Amino acid sequence: MSTPRSLFHFAFNVTDLDAARRFYGGVLGCTEGRSTTTWVDFDFFGHQISLHLGTPFPTADTGHVGDKLVPMPHFGLILEQPAWQALADRLSAAGTHFVLPPQLRFPGQPGEQWTMFFRDPFGNPIEVKGFASLDTVYNT
Repeated sequence: MSTPRSLFHFAFNVTDLDAARRFYGGVLGCTEGRSTTTWVDFDFFGHQISLHLGTPFPTADTGHVGDKLVPMPHFGLILEQPAWQALADRLSAAGTHFVLPPQLRFPGQPGEQWTMFFRDPFGNPIEVKGFASLDTVYNT
């Protein structure tokens, strides 16, 4: 059975739509979609995120990945390594504070990946992974 084409949608809270536009549109380079006075949509690398005015969800560094603790819950995306590197460079140039700086994780293993964790201006944690090929994401 083939998987139907779909887009992922994630809605979450932010406290300032103008600051959200500067970060998601300006720093991350996401294209803005529809909006009202209480929410704004962005094309988050081919998927839809909806940022609504409200209190961001609480997070804690409780996710054990290798020898690191990462923020939970979090969301993110997976890019091929050259696009991941370009985004890491863009975030670094913008002065982004990294929870987990850009680095290689699981070298030489089937799950080898580049990763970085950072928070948006409202504390929402984001992970971006980079793989040599998206065809290897689920390799065991």
